[in-house]
Amino acid sequence: MIFDENECFIDFEVSVIGPAQSWVDLFEGKVIILDINDNTPSFPSPVLTLSVEENRPIGTLYLLPTATDRDFGRNGIERYELIQDNGDNSRRLGSSGDSFSGKRRFEEGASRSSVFELQVADTTDGEKQPQLIIKGALDREQRDSYELTLRVRDGGDPPRSSQAILRVMITDVNDNSPRFEKSVYEADLPENSSPGAPILQLKAADADVGVNGQIEYVFGAATESVRRLLRLDESTGWLSVLHRIDREEVSQLRFTVMARDRGQPPKMDKATVVLNIKDENDNVPAIEIRKIGRIFLKDGIANVAEDVVVDTPIALVQVSDRDQGENGIVTCTVVGDVPFQLKPASEMEGEQNKKKYFLHTSAPLDYEATQEYNVVIVAVDSGSPSLASNNSLIVKVGDTNDNPPVFSQNVVEVSFPENNPPGERVTTVAAIDADSGKNAEIAYSLDSSVNGLFSIDADSGDIRVNTILDREQTERYEFKVIAKDKGINTLQGSATVVVLVADKNDNAPKFMQDVFTFYVKENLEPNSPVGMVTVIDADKGQNAEMSLFIEEEEDFSIENDTGTIFSTLSFDREQKTTYTFCVKAVDGGDPPKSATATVSLFVMDENDNAPTVTFPINSSYTLLPPSSNIRTVVRTVIATDTDTGPNADLSYSIIGGNPFKLFEIDGGTGVISLVGKLEQKHFGLHRLVVQVNDSGQPSQSTTTLVHVYVNETLSNSTVVEAQVARSLSTSLNTNIAGDPNYDLSKQQLSIVIGVVSGIMTVILIILVVVMARYCRPKNKNGYEAGKKDHEDFFTPQQHDKSKKPKKDKKKQKSKQPLYSSIVTVEASKPNGQRYDGVNEKLSDSPGMGRYRSVNGGPGSPDLARHYKSSSPLPTVQLHPQSPTAGKKHQAVQDLPPANTFVGTGDNISLGSDHCSEYSSQTINKYNKQPFRRVTFSVVSQPQDPHQQGSLQSCYDSGLDESETPSSKSSSGPRLGALPLPEDSYERTTPDGSVGEAEHMENGEKEH
Repeated sequence: MIFDENECFIDFEVSVIGPAQSWVDLFEGKVIILDINDNTPSFPSPVLTLSVEENRPIGTLYLLPTATDRDFGRNGIERYELIQDNGDNSRRLGSSGDSFSGKRRFEEGASRSSVFELQVADTTDGEKQPQLIIKGALDREQRDSYELTLRVRDGGDPPRSSQAILRVMITDVNDNSPRFEKSVYEADLPENSSPGAPILQLKAADADVGVNGQIEYVFGAATESVRRLLRLDESTGWLSVLHRIDREEVSQLRFTVMARDRGQPPKMDKATVVLNIKDENDNVPAIEIRKIGRIFLKDGIANVAEDVVVDTPIALVQVSDRDQGENGIVTCTVVGDVPFQLKPASEMEGEQNKKKYFLHTSAPLDYEATQEYNVVIVAVDSGSPSLASNNSLIVKVGDTNDNPPVFSQNVVEVSFPENNPPGERVTTVAAIDADSGKNAEIAYSLDSSVNGLFSIDADSGDIRVNTILDREQTERYEFKVIAKDKGINTLQGSATVVVLVADKNDNAPKFMQDVFTFYVKENLEPNSPVGMVTVIDADKGQNAEMSLFIEEEEDFSIENDTGTIFSTLSFDREQKTTYTFCVKAVDGGDPPKSATATVSLFVMDENDNAPTVTFPINSSYTLLPPSSNIRTVVRTVIATDTDTGPNADLSYSIIGGNPFKLFEIDGGTGVISLVGKLEQKHFGLHRLVVQVNDSGQPSQSTTTLVHVYVNETLSNSTVVEAQVARSLSTSLNTNIAGDPNYDLSKQQLSIVIGVVSGIMTVILIILVVVMARYCRPKNKNGYEAGKKDHEDFFTPQQHDKSKKPKKDKKKQKSKQPLYSSIVTVEASKPNGQRYDGVNEKLSDSPGMGRYRSVNGGPGSPDLARHYKSSSPLPTVQLHPQSPTAGKKHQAVQDLPPANTFVGTGDNISLGSDHCSEYSSQTINKYNKQPFRRVTFSVVSQPQDPHQQGSLQSCYDSGLDESETPSSKSSSGPRLGALPLPEDSYERTTPDGSVGEAEHMENGEKEH
């Protein structure tokens, strides 16, 4: 495809070939593609921006962006139009279509803008170039932008057109000068304003923007003092104080300030600033005193004879103030009670801040009354606050001779130290004569009463002592001094002199004793007095004021006033019995003298220490063979007491753990001896509670434990140590003495008889029951061990607890007997020897041949305490090593399960808690045989028909002896009156263990 300026075409060739290529013709062709108006002309952006400077001359031309049209020829761009939007109706400012030779053509009837005009020029390449021409004046300060619409249209049919917004931005030029708000700025500035204090702000405005509108302020015509005292901020125009201004130096500041912009070239404006400095009352009045007439005045001193006439002027006083107005009006006066006053020097009114006065005498002057006056003149201005100043004039008054000498004191009292060297000055006396010159010269002398002990210098008045004074002999001397003047008519005066001989530290302190001995009780409260010392000093005053000190002993202090010694600690005789220290007395002389005394302090004993047991320790034990003779020494308790005397005399006694009275202790030596014969029941551990008392008042004591293990040998010490350890945690109120199972051995025969009788009774009952069951036609099933018997009439009857039992009209009591038995079966060694409950453990061999009853086995109750009904039988206890089923001693295990249930006892059995506590405290701590406890009892109906048929029994917890109570619960096994359900019971399996509980309801088992 080929394009040129006018058309678009495609060239092609066509060849025609004859038969067998006998001829060939070649034809050339061209396909011309005609353009249609299918493209709309468009500008490069929907918004066109043009920047134009203000104040550009009319006719200035700016090129506008051209539009593009993909069509060409007639369908290409034909004209541009400029439209100004005036609200709803748009107005075309100008349009241009065909243009030639650079000439402007406008559409007929098109309105023209007063500011802009559109012109379209033909370029050399045939394109149309839109141009914007300025027709009117542009002022950015009046209008900074114009928004026009530029439309382009092609020449197609129908024509296509598009438009863009033309934004003409008027840029600023520096054509406006800054303008101050006022041509003259005037303000009042108080003098002494602090540096940095603002005064006023000069403000200028510039209609330009940007750099052309940025204004800076500078001083114009200003003196050096203005630039030194004031500061002008270039950016804000704030005028402030740079240095303090004194109105007395400058009263007004006048200068100009220039405001200029930063355009090129800059434009400026100026304003005048007038600052009036306001006066502040910062100057005190000045007072000047000058000589006048014949009165001599120099260096502020005026000499005036006492015989001058009243109202004589003696000086000129001038007062001035540098301030203005009220601040400069001054009032002047003489202060104090002096015979002088001020009078105006002239009656004419002068300057308010400068006045003159004469200083006159206002009363007669008397030399004898006052020889000198200090006249103080004070000047005060009228400012607010007011300021004042003062000046003084010393007026000396001349004198005449008309007064005798006078001592300042009629009695002169002097303190003079003893042991003085002869000729030493005692004091100096002086008399005053109001006269002057020869009449004021004085001569001194002493009266004849001094007897040569003292002398005086006639001119100076020095009194001296002619001998050595001793205060201990004479403490006071008194005599007269006479003063005479040297005038023609001699006048004299006198005074009394008293010499008090002052003490010197020439005597050392002296204690009444060289050694002080005190006795105190121990445990005395700290800071308590322990003794008192007495010391004297022959001196007087401070030399006799003594300070007492304890030397090299920090545990004691002493009171200066009384000499009482205090202890800072509580005495403990066991730590220290004697304290010896020195008390030092130092007097207050210079240099001080001192003396010392020895203090011996003996601590008396009190019974404040309890005895201490040193042997044996509580956790130890001793082995005592059963064959030991009476008076055999078992153990010796050794105790000590740190007290002394009767407080350390100890006595020993056994206060617990000796229920069999087997042992006694020597009260003086602590030797424990065997005093009773040892029997079988005494085998095992004995815990003796020994108390050691001293003989103090009140007495103190200590308790210790002595463990004695009675046995032939000590083959298993671990078991004994475990028993001792349990003993240490057992209350001292509980006796631990011997074998706790021995008491039941006495009942062995009765137990065996009871067991046999019980077994026979049970067998008889079983036979009767079996025969009765077989006699019944409906009973077809036999008994099967471990299985519930649905028709077993020995099963406890179901009771409706909600219904109360009916009372028998005949009030007949139930005659059913109460059965309760306990049998303990214990396996023995194969060789028939007895097992020792402490030293040996039972064998697991099933071939044990004999059994014996064990008295007081684990959990076995006290039958006499719990069962008071007729025919009480002991409870059965099975040993875990019982022979298995099939052996000859299995009568108890082979009992039918109907005989193995818990029945109710009588009312007395409710106290079985006592039984259980005894069992847990005794057996569980000393019997290590692993018994298995199984309790059998027979159901019985309550004796009282009014009581409910609840089942109650004393039973143990089923613990093996190898299990401590703490392994099951914190309180151990408890035997008590526990309610059992009426519809269940326990069965014993052939191996001796307790079988599962069976529920009577619906024939189902509950595990």
